[in-house]
Amino acid sequence: MTTPSRASLHDRHREVLPDWLALYYDEPIELTHGEGRHVWDAEGNKYLDFFGGILTTMTAHALPEVTKAVSEQASRIVHSSTLYLNRPMVELAERVAQLSGLPDARVFFTTSGTEANDTALMLATAYRRSNQILAMRNSYHGRSFSTVGITGNKGWSPTSLSPLQTLYVHGGVRGRGPYAHLSDAEFIDACVADLRDMLGQTRGNVAALIAEPIQGVGGFTSPPDGLYAAFRDVLREHGILWISDEVQTGWGRTGEHFWGWQAHAQSGPPDILTFAKGIGNGMSIGGVVARGDVMNCLDANSISTFGGSPITMAAGLANLSYLLEHDLQGNARRVGGLLIERLRAIAASTPGVREVRGRGLMIGIELESPGPGPDAAQVIESCRARGLLIGKGGGHDSSVLRIAPPMTLTVAEAEEGAGILERALKSSPAGD
Repeated sequence: MTTPSRASLHDRHREVLPDWLALYYDEPIELTHGEGRHVWDAEGNKYLDFFGGILTTMTAHALPEVTKAVSEQASRIVHSSTLYLNRPMVELAERVAQLSGLPDARVFFTTSGTEANDTALMLATAYRRSNQILAMRNSYHGRSFSTVGITGNKGWSPTSLSPLQTLYVHGGVRGRGPYAHLSDAEFIDACVADLRDMLGQTRGNVAALIAEPIQGVGGFTSPPDGLYAAFRDVLREHGILWISDEVQTGWGRTGEHFWGWQAHAQSGPPDILTFAKGIGNGMSIGGVVARGDVMNCLDANSISTFGGSPITMAAGLANLSYLLEHDLQGNARRVGGLLIERLRAIAASTPGVREVRGRGLMIGIELESPGPGPDAAQVIESCRARGLLIGKGGGHDSSVLRIAPPMTLTVAEAEEGAGILERALKSSPAGD
């Protein structure tokens, strides 16, 4: 039942914020505080958080090491801009550069993944002197004018106008489309042939291919391992850069690798890597890592007012240290592996579940759409009513539940969440 305070806040939200600023749930909830893998709403309801503010609360809610670092930095200085030397920014850049796997890596910090991808596109187009971009079908790279122009998902593309000429390549979705029936090796061969054919029709220098190793908003879809390595070989023939969008796949969330591109590493690292979300554990951090010659190709002044602020960098340093010291990549692999197997067992006896896929703590449950079971909106309502928060996504012909808890998730919490999901998938809408 909607309380007066919740209804009032919802009404105020609708009065002053855009109509297109979507809210989850028929009766939206206000989250007031969190701890570990749990959050509470304004009415005192406790939820197990399996979405982490869209893969952003990477380690835990109210992680003491991060809150302490933020508090201590805030007591000294909150902001200075990139016009001044900034010790926390240099220290975090050093760690990110070393972890990136890119040669002669240089790092530029932004405030979001959208801005990081914007910067990567600016670097690539300036370096190659071309506005032509290759992107993947079913992709999502942000909400700005340039990133919407390379997003291959109509649900997140409000305009067809763009400063870029974008050409969409097959390969981001393994289980759907014209190549779905092929073996993995045949799938890669067909996608490479498609890439070569497309390049044969372009005029001038193509700047870059941008790709998410695992597509986030598109429903946690991915190609067979090695696809982007095979693409890389073709791109090198033409001098085309490879941008790996690691906004959702970075920092060990997939369990098997620290970065998503490492599943496609046979032909070397990308030229540019973008990151955001989890590194700040809720603080606004994004960034770009690029080879020195690519990062330094700009011949005009550029700064960032808020990117790399002392307070967000202090949070990022503390969060990254905690993640590495506690082997959260290993935890994502172990607990995520158990969770995926548990969900696949549930799916085997649940009408309407088409596929359970993913790696580590980045898991998608694709529902048949339309299907014999509840749709994604009904499932997330049912989960919320039972004390579990999850996300949703998918492309134009799919409906996917997105599961991405903080990477400190325990086995007991994974089992609890799986049990709630099972009841939600096998029930009618929330409340039954």
